[in-house]
Amino acid sequence: MRLFSARRPVHPRSGAAVAMVAGLLTVGLTAPAFAADDPPQTDQLWINQPYAQTLPLGTDGGQPQSRILGVGLYHDNDNFTVADGRLTVDVSDLAGVAEVTWPDNCTPSGASAVCDIPVVPTIGGDYEDQVFLTVRAADGAGVGAQGRITYEATATGGPDGTLTAPHESFDTTLTVGSGPDLAIEPVADFEDGLPGDERTIPVKVTNKGNESANGFTVKLNASYGLTDLTRYDACTYTTTDGENYAPSSNAVCTFDQVLAPGDAFELPEPLTVRLAPHALNERLDIGVEPGGGAQDIDSENDYAALQIGAESTADFSVTGDAISGVVGGTATAELTFENNGPAWFGNLGSGDPVAEVRLIVPEGTKVTGVPSDCSPRTLDGGYYPQRTGAPRYDCDLSYWVLEDTRRTFAFSVRVDTVVPGATGAVSIHPPYGEFGGFPFDFDPDLTNNTAALTVN
Repeated sequence: MRLFSARRPVHPRSGAAVAMVAGLLTVGLTAPAFAADDPPQTDQLWINQPYAQTLPLGTDGGQPQSRILGVGLYHDNDNFTVADGRLTVDVSDLAGVAEVTWPDNCTPSGASAVCDIPVVPTIGGDYEDQVFLTVRAADGAGVGAQGRITYEATATGGPDGTLTAPHESFDTTLTVGSGPDLAIEPVADFEDGLPGDERTIPVKVTNKGNESANGFTVKLNASYGLTDLTRYDACTYTTTDGENYAPSSNAVCTFDQVLAPGDAFELPEPLTVRLAPHALNERLDIGVEPGGGAQDIDSENDYAALQIGAESTADFSVTGDAISGVVGGTATAELTFENNGPAWFGNLGSGDPVAEVRLIVPEGTKVTGVPSDCSPRTLDGGYYPQRTGAPRYDCDLSYWVLEDTRRTFAFSVRVDTVVPGATGAVSIHPPYGEFGGFPFDFDPDLTNNTAALTVN
């Protein structure tokens, strides 16, 4: 069974900032989510746009290169159908900085255009940009020249019949630059592999800038379920131990080759990786940067995050406890989460906990000692003002668990009243489960995801 654990993308107001840190690459934030049994009657229109783009000058005095900017509309609530989207694009601030070529679905008027989007999607996995603007540095523009594209939008639909994107909230900053632009060519994901399978990854770097790159560095980060990376003489290999971040394998490869504008580079031999026996939802991150202290003029295309899936399972289970004591006495209740494998699991895209262990406190008792990773809640999951004495506790696991991870949460529980047969519920849930969290599609046995805390 395959599950790619990337959170759904939404309006990237901070741009596509990507950190390749110990295999955790955040590729998106989370769209608003709600309880499935109480769908909200609200909706909001949003604009998805690039935060910034550098436009290179021409090579050796030639015509500047063009760039494509993808822009689109989406809305929050899939209980509503939203249509007749109208995206207004204003480029008046680009005078002397950049030139824009409008696509066929935009009607220009002066320094702006209205672009028609017949159907506005929600932000789920089927979202795609709908408007593609072609931009390039204006003739005579110098390095550092800068201007903004601003956006407004309306659409038909939602609870009130009309949706409007937040006013003056969306823009793209264009900057004229000069330098190398090392871009990794897109690589398709691999799905439905089996543990033990080998995958060949085509890695190609092209200099799309207007200046040469005098050497460059390629960085590879392979998640825990990927092994046997191809060894290259130009690379230094390390592994992380999984203490602060999910365990992974890393390679830093330094090449002294000069890449002139338009030149491409491929690794000395094809890069291969193998799916380990514990593989499930794997990820290979590839990054490149120019050498010699040069600045890449477009950081948006110098990385790739490749999903490599394995047909496997990870059996999560939880064990409760039985405590006893006289009225006024305190006992320790140990609730244990375990991954019985055979696969590990990690939310490598979002960094969310892989699961929450939930305790519904038995009647007649009070929790007086709470583990550090557990939060007090009301019974329905709302905010509870005090750390002790809550009727429910949700305990976060890390964003990854190995194929044999075992984690115990120890609570101090005081018996306040004798209630014959008092029993509390212990269970495992996806993070944000009651607000539309992802199900445990990789778990082959959900019967062991619940247990009890009994009081004698």
